[in-house]
Amino acid sequence: MKKLILPENYKSELGLLDTEIAIKFVKDTFERDLADKLNLTRVSAPLFVFPKTGLNDNLNGYERRVNFDIKNIDSEVEIVQSLAKWKRNALARYAFLPHTGLYTDMNAIRRDEDLDTMHSAYVDQWDWEKIITREDRNEIFLRKTVKDIYSVILELEHKVSKVHPHLYNELPEDIYFITSEELLQMYPNKTPQEREYLICKEKKAVFILGIGGKLSNGMPHDGRAADYDDWALNGDILLYYDVLDIAFEISSMGIRVDEKSILTQLKEKKEEFKMENPYVQDILNSRLPLTIGGGIGQSRLCMFMLRKAHIGEVQASVWDDNDLEELRKHNIILL
Repeated sequence: MKKLILPENYKSELGLLDTEIAIKFVKDTFERDLADKLNLTRVSAPLFVFPKTGLNDNLNGYERRVNFDIKNIDSEVEIVQSLAKWKRNALARYAFLPHTGLYTDMNAIRRDEDLDTMHSAYVDQWDWEKIITREDRNEIFLRKTVKDIYSVILELEHKVSKVHPHLYNELPEDIYFITSEELLQMYPNKTPQEREYLICKEKKAVFILGIGGKLSNGMPHDGRAADYDDWALNGDILLYYDVLDIAFEISSMGIRVDEKSILTQLKEKKEEFKMENPYVQDILNSRLPLTIGGGIGQSRLCMFMLRKAHIGEVQASVWDDNDLEELRKHNIILL
Protein backbone atom coordinates (compact mmCIF):
# COMPACT_ATOMS: atom_id res chain seq x y z
CA MET A 1 0.00 0.00 0.00
CA LYS A 2 1.30 3.43 -0.96
CA LYS A 3 2.52 5.51 1.99
CA LEU A 4 4.00 8.97 1.54
CA ILE A 5 5.63 10.14 4.78
CA LEU A 6 5.94 13.92 5.15
CA PRO A 7 7.94 14.83 8.28
CA GLU A 8 7.30 18.24 9.77
CA ASN A 9 10.04 20.90 9.56
CA TYR A 10 12.24 18.71 7.39
CA LYS A 11 15.31 20.24 5.78
CA SER A 12 18.03 18.23 4.08
CA GLU A 13 21.48 18.81 5.56
CA LEU A 14 23.00 18.51 2.08
CA GLY A 15 22.25 20.37 -1.14
CA LEU A 16 21.87 18.54 -4.45
CA LEU A 17 25.54 18.60 -5.48
CA ASP A 18 26.80 17.76 -1.99
CA THR A 19 24.28 14.93 -1.90
CA GLU A 20 25.67 13.45 -5.12
CA ILE A 21 29.21 13.64 -3.73
CA ALA A 22 28.09 12.01 -0.47
CA ILE A 23 26.26 9.23 -2.35
CA LYS A 24 29.48 8.28 -4.10
CA PHE A 25 31.35 8.29 -0.78
CA VAL A 26 28.76 6.02 0.85
CA LYS A 27 28.64 3.58 -2.05
CA ASP A 28 32.40 3.39 -2.61
CA THR A 29 33.14 2.96 1.09
CA PHE A 30 30.50 0.35 1.80
CA GLU A 31 31.21 -1.69 -1.33
CA ARG A 32 34.92 -1.91 -0.58
CA ASP A 33 34.47 -2.74 3.10
CA LEU A 34 31.76 -5.34 2.44
CA ALA A 35 33.95 -7.13 -0.10
CA ASP A 36 36.83 -7.22 2.39
CA LYS A 37 34.69 -8.46 5.27
CA LEU A 38 32.91 -11.25 3.35
CA ASN A 39 35.78 -12.15 0.99
CA LEU A 40 33.88 -11.16 -2.18
CA THR A 41 35.01 -10.37 -5.73
CA ARG A 42 33.12 -7.94 -7.92
CA VAL A 43 31.67 -9.38 -11.16
CA SER A 44 29.48 -8.13 -13.98
CA ALA A 45 25.83 -9.16 -14.00
CA PRO A 46 23.01 -9.21 -16.58
CA LEU A 47 20.25 -6.62 -16.75
CA PHE A 48 17.96 -9.10 -18.52
CA VAL A 49 17.69 -12.88 -19.02
CA PHE A 50 15.72 -15.42 -21.06
CA PRO A 51 12.58 -16.56 -19.17
CA LYS A 52 13.20 -20.22 -20.11
CA THR A 53 16.37 -20.36 -18.00
CA GLY A 54 14.39 -20.05 -14.77
CA LEU A 55 17.05 -17.67 -13.46
CA ASN A 56 14.69 -14.76 -12.86
CA ASP A 57 12.97 -14.52 -9.50
CA ASN A 58 9.25 -14.02 -9.10
CA LEU A 59 9.71 -12.31 -5.70
CA ASN A 60 6.35 -12.53 -3.92
CA GLY A 61 4.76 -14.17 -6.95
CA TYR A 62 2.45 -11.40 -8.16
CA GLU A 63 4.87 -8.83 -9.60
CA ARG A 64 4.73 -8.47 -13.40
CA ARG A 65 8.08 -8.69 -15.12
CA VAL A 66 9.24 -6.19 -17.72
CA ASN A 67 9.81 -8.06 -20.97
CA PHE A 68 10.72 -7.04 -24.51
CA ASP A 69 12.07 -8.41 -27.78
CA ILE A 70 15.53 -7.89 -29.27
CA LYS A 71 16.32 -7.69 -32.96
CA ASN A 72 17.78 -10.94 -34.37
CA ILE A 73 16.77 -12.98 -31.30
CA ASP A 74 13.61 -15.06 -31.57
CA SER A 75 12.84 -15.26 -27.86
CA GLU A 76 11.79 -12.36 -25.64
CA VAL A 77 13.91 -11.38 -22.64
CA GLU A 78 12.87 -9.96 -19.27
CA ILE A 79 14.46 -7.52 -16.83
CA VAL A 80 15.80 -9.33 -13.79
CA GLN A 81 13.82 -8.84 -10.58
CA SER A 82 16.72 -10.08 -8.48
CA LEU A 83 19.93 -11.97 -9.14
CA ALA A 84 19.60 -14.61 -6.40
CA LYS A 85 19.54 -17.52 -8.85
CA TRP A 86 21.94 -16.05 -11.38
CA LYS A 87 24.57 -15.54 -8.67
CA ARG A 88 24.49 -19.16 -7.62
CA ASN A 89 25.06 -20.25 -11.20
CA ALA A 90 27.88 -17.74 -11.58
CA LEU A 91 29.68 -19.09 -8.51
CA ALA A 92 29.71 -22.52 -10.14
CA ARG A 93 30.71 -21.26 -13.59
CA TYR A 94 33.55 -19.08 -12.28
CA ALA A 95 34.86 -21.88 -10.00
CA PHE A 96 34.75 -19.94 -6.75
CA LEU A 97 36.04 -21.79 -3.68
CA PRO A 98 34.20 -22.37 -0.38
CA HIS A 99 33.96 -19.24 1.81
CA THR A 100 34.65 -16.97 -1.16
CA GLY A 101 32.02 -15.23 -3.23
CA LEU A 102 30.92 -12.47 -5.53
CA TYR A 103 29.04 -9.19 -5.45
CA THR A 104 27.58 -7.09 -8.20
CA ASP A 105 25.42 -4.07 -8.93
CA MET A 106 21.84 -5.19 -9.51
CA ASN A 107 19.55 -2.77 -11.34
CA ALA A 108 15.93 -3.60 -12.02
CA ILE A 109 12.52 -2.16 -12.84
CA ARG A 110 9.61 -2.96 -10.54
CA ARG A 111 6.56 -1.93 -12.54
CA ASP A 112 4.07 -2.97 -9.84
CA GLU A 113 5.76 -1.12 -6.98
CA ASP A 114 3.66 1.40 -5.05
CA LEU A 115 5.74 4.57 -5.44
CA ASP A 116 6.17 6.24 -2.07
CA THR A 117 8.74 7.38 0.46
CA MET A 118 10.65 4.10 0.49
CA HIS A 119 9.72 2.47 -2.83
CA SER A 120 10.73 3.33 -6.39
CA ALA A 121 10.13 1.75 -9.78
CA TYR A 122 13.92 1.68 -10.08
CA VAL A 123 15.81 -0.79 -7.90
CA ASP A 124 19.52 -0.57 -7.19
CA GLN A 125 21.23 -2.90 -4.76
CA TRP A 126 24.40 -4.79 -4.09
CA ASP A 127 23.67 -8.45 -4.73
CA TRP A 128 26.17 -10.81 -3.11
CA GLU A 129 26.55 -14.57 -2.89
CA LYS A 130 29.11 -16.81 -1.19
CA ILE A 131 29.84 -20.54 -1.30
CA ILE A 132 29.39 -22.41 1.98
CA THR A 133 29.75 -26.01 3.10
CA ARG A 134 27.02 -28.40 4.19
CA GLU A 135 28.14 -27.84 7.80
CA ASP A 136 27.57 -24.09 7.41
CA ARG A 137 23.85 -24.51 6.76
CA ASN A 138 22.78 -23.54 10.27
CA GLU A 139 21.58 -20.57 12.29
CA ILE A 140 24.97 -20.01 13.91
CA PHE A 141 26.63 -19.38 10.55
CA LEU A 142 23.74 -17.17 9.42
CA ARG A 143 24.00 -15.05 12.56
CA LYS A 144 27.76 -14.66 12.15
CA THR A 145 27.29 -13.42 8.59
CA VAL A 146 24.60 -10.96 9.68
CA LYS A 147 26.95 -9.63 12.37
CA ASP A 148 29.71 -9.22 9.78
CA ILE A 149 27.42 -7.20 7.50
CA TYR A 150 26.14 -5.11 10.40
CA SER A 151 29.73 -4.32 11.44
CA VAL A 152 30.32 -2.88 7.94
CA ILE A 153 27.17 -0.75 8.26
CA LEU A 154 28.32 0.45 11.68
CA GLU A 155 31.78 1.32 10.39
CA LEU A 156 30.22 3.19 7.47
CA GLU A 157 28.18 5.27 9.92
CA HIS A 158 31.39 6.28 11.72
CA LYS A 159 33.13 7.15 8.46
CA VAL A 160 30.22 9.26 7.20
CA SER A 161 30.03 11.10 10.53
CA LYS A 162 33.69 12.07 10.24
CA VAL A 163 32.97 13.82 6.94
CA HIS A 164 29.48 15.06 7.96
CA PRO A 165 29.21 15.13 11.80
CA HIS A 166 25.60 16.36 11.62
CA LEU A 167 24.48 13.16 9.85
CA TYR A 168 25.12 10.73 12.73
CA ASN A 169 22.37 8.10 13.26
CA GLU A 170 23.59 6.54 16.56
CA LEU A 171 23.24 2.87 15.72
CA PRO A 172 23.79 0.38 18.58
CA GLU A 173 27.03 -1.61 18.75
CA ASP A 174 25.20 -4.94 18.36
CA ILE A 175 22.31 -6.09 16.20
CA TYR A 176 19.39 -7.82 17.95
CA PHE A 177 18.18 -11.22 16.71
CA ILE A 178 14.58 -12.44 16.94
CA THR A 179 12.60 -15.05 14.98
CA SER A 180 9.42 -14.09 13.16
CA GLU A 181 7.52 -16.53 15.41
CA GLU A 182 8.94 -14.96 18.58
CA LEU A 183 7.96 -11.57 17.24
CA LEU A 184 4.42 -12.81 16.57
CA GLN A 185 4.15 -14.13 20.14
CA MET A 186 5.42 -10.82 21.47
CA TYR A 187 2.81 -8.80 19.54
CA PRO A 188 0.03 -11.27 18.63
CA ASN A 189 -2.54 -8.59 17.79
CA LYS A 190 -0.30 -6.54 15.51
CA THR A 191 0.35 -6.79 11.77
CA PRO A 192 3.82 -7.90 10.60
CA GLN A 193 4.68 -4.28 9.74
CA GLU A 194 3.54 -3.07 13.16
CA ARG A 195 5.58 -5.79 14.84
CA GLU A 196 8.67 -4.76 12.89
CA TYR A 197 8.19 -1.13 13.90
CA LEU A 198 7.78 -1.90 17.59
CA ILE A 199 10.81 -4.16 17.88
CA CYS A 200 12.91 -1.83 15.73
CA LYS A 201 12.07 1.26 17.76
CA GLU A 202 13.07 -0.58 20.92
CA LYS A 203 16.26 -2.29 19.72
CA LYS A 204 17.32 0.13 16.89
CA ALA A 205 18.98 -2.61 14.80
CA VAL A 206 17.23 -5.95 14.32
CA PHE A 207 17.54 -9.15 12.29
CA ILE A 208 14.21 -10.99 11.93
CA LEU A 209 14.86 -14.70 11.36
CA GLY A 210 12.69 -17.11 9.41
CA ILE A 211 10.62 -15.37 6.73
CA GLY A 212 8.44 -17.10 4.14
CA GLY A 213 6.98 -20.09 5.94
CA LYS A 214 3.68 -20.10 7.81
CA LEU A 215 3.74 -19.05 11.46
CA SER A 216 1.51 -20.34 14.26
CA ASN A 217 -1.26 -17.97 13.10
CA GLY A 218 -1.29 -19.69 9.68
CA MET A 219 0.30 -16.74 7.86
CA PRO A 220 3.91 -16.01 6.86
CA HIS A 221 5.60 -12.93 8.29
CA ASP A 222 6.20 -11.83 4.69
CA GLY A 223 6.28 -13.39 1.24
CA ARG A 224 9.39 -15.09 -0.12
CA ALA A 225 10.01 -17.06 -3.29
CA ALA A 226 10.10 -20.81 -2.68
CA ASP A 227 13.17 -21.56 -4.74
CA TYR A 228 16.03 -19.46 -3.39
CA ASP A 229 16.01 -18.69 0.37
CA ASP A 230 15.63 -21.49 2.90
CA TRP A 231 12.74 -20.05 4.95
CA ALA A 232 14.18 -21.47 8.17
CA LEU A 233 17.59 -19.84 7.57
CA ASN A 234 16.88 -16.39 6.18
CA GLY A 235 15.75 -12.98 7.34
CA ASP A 236 15.81 -9.19 7.08
CA ILE A 237 18.10 -6.54 8.55
CA LEU A 238 16.06 -3.59 9.81
CA LEU A 239 17.18 -0.32 11.40
CA TYR A 240 15.11 2.21 13.28
CA TYR A 241 15.03 5.48 11.31
CA ASP A 242 14.10 8.46 13.44
CA VAL A 243 13.83 10.90 10.51
CA LEU A 244 10.66 9.09 9.42
CA ASP A 245 9.91 7.15 12.63
CA ILE A 246 9.86 3.81 10.80
CA ALA A 247 11.44 0.36 10.70
CA PHE A 248 13.87 0.71 7.80
CA GLU A 249 14.69 -2.47 5.86
CA ILE A 250 18.27 -2.47 4.57
CA SER A 251 18.77 -6.06 3.50
CA SER A 252 17.02 -9.34 2.78
CA MET A 253 19.35 -12.34 2.91
CA GLY A 254 19.71 -15.96 3.82
CA ILE A 255 21.17 -19.39 3.32
CA ARG A 256 19.85 -20.71 0.02
CA VAL A 257 17.72 -23.79 -0.54
CA ASP A 258 19.27 -27.22 -0.88
CA GLU A 259 17.78 -30.30 -2.55
CA LYS A 260 15.52 -30.98 0.45
CA SER A 261 14.23 -27.54 1.42
CA ILE A 262 13.41 -26.56 -2.16
CA LEU A 263 11.03 -29.51 -2.50
CA THR A 264 9.29 -28.70 0.79
CA GLN A 265 8.89 -25.02 -0.08
CA LEU A 266 7.71 -25.56 -3.65
CA LYS A 267 5.09 -27.95 -2.32
CA GLU A 268 3.93 -25.47 0.34
CA LYS A 269 3.46 -22.75 -2.30
CA LYS A 270 1.93 -25.23 -4.78
CA GLU A 271 4.64 -24.45 -7.32
CA GLU A 272 5.73 -27.96 -8.22
CA PHE A 273 5.55 -26.90 -11.89
CA LYS A 274 8.89 -25.14 -11.36
CA MET A 275 10.63 -28.45 -10.79
CA GLU A 276 11.24 -28.84 -14.51
CA ASN A 277 13.13 -25.60 -15.00
CA PRO A 278 16.93 -25.90 -15.34
CA TYR A 279 17.74 -23.97 -12.16
CA VAL A 280 15.63 -26.19 -9.91
CA GLN A 281 16.94 -29.32 -11.61
CA ASP A 282 20.50 -28.15 -10.96
CA ILE A 283 19.71 -27.82 -7.25
CA LEU A 284 17.94 -31.18 -7.06
CA ASN A 285 20.89 -32.87 -8.74
CA SER A 286 23.55 -31.03 -6.69
CA ARG A 287 25.05 -29.30 -9.70
CA LEU A 288 25.10 -25.93 -7.92
CA PRO A 289 27.12 -25.09 -4.81
CA LEU A 290 25.52 -24.50 -1.43
CA THR A 291 25.46 -20.76 -0.82
CA ILE A 292 24.45 -17.84 1.37
CA GLY A 293 23.59 -14.50 -0.15
CA GLY A 294 21.39 -11.45 -0.22
CA GLY A 295 20.71 -7.98 -1.44
CA ILE A 296 21.58 -4.67 0.22
CA GLY A 297 19.72 -1.61 -1.01
CA GLN A 298 22.10 1.03 -2.35
CA SER A 299 19.63 3.90 -2.36
CA ARG A 300 18.22 2.76 0.97
CA LEU A 301 21.65 2.75 2.59
CA CYS A 302 22.40 6.21 1.16
CA MET A 303 19.02 7.50 2.32
CA PHE A 304 19.66 6.25 5.86
CA MET A 305 23.26 7.45 6.13
CA LEU A 306 22.50 10.88 4.63
CA ARG A 307 19.31 11.27 6.71
CA LYS A 308 17.02 11.88 3.75
CA ALA A 309 13.22 11.88 3.91
CA HIS A 310 12.54 10.24 0.52
CA ILE A 311 14.35 7.66 -1.58
CA GLY A 312 14.09 10.01 -4.57
CA GLU A 313 16.58 12.31 -2.81
CA VAL A 314 19.32 9.72 -3.43
CA GLN A 315 18.32 8.21 -6.80
CA ALA A 316 16.96 9.44 -10.12
CA SER A 317 13.61 7.87 -11.01
CA VAL A 318 10.05 8.84 -12.00
CA TRP A 319 7.30 9.97 -9.64
CA ASP A 320 3.70 11.06 -9.63
CA ASP A 321 3.27 14.80 -10.30
CA ASN A 322 0.92 15.25 -7.34
CA ASP A 323 3.46 13.58 -5.04
CA LEU A 324 6.24 15.82 -6.36
CA GLU A 325 4.21 18.91 -5.57
CA GLU A 326 3.37 17.68 -2.08
CA LEU A 327 7.02 16.79 -1.42
CA ARG A 328 8.19 20.24 -2.50
CA LYS A 329 5.80 21.82 0.02
CA HIS A 330 7.67 19.88 2.72
CA ASN A 331 11.18 20.86 1.50
CA ILE A 332 11.79 17.40 0.01
CA ILE A 333 13.56 17.96 -3.32
CA LEU A 334 14.18 14.88 -5.45
CA LEU A 335 17.09 14.22 -7.79
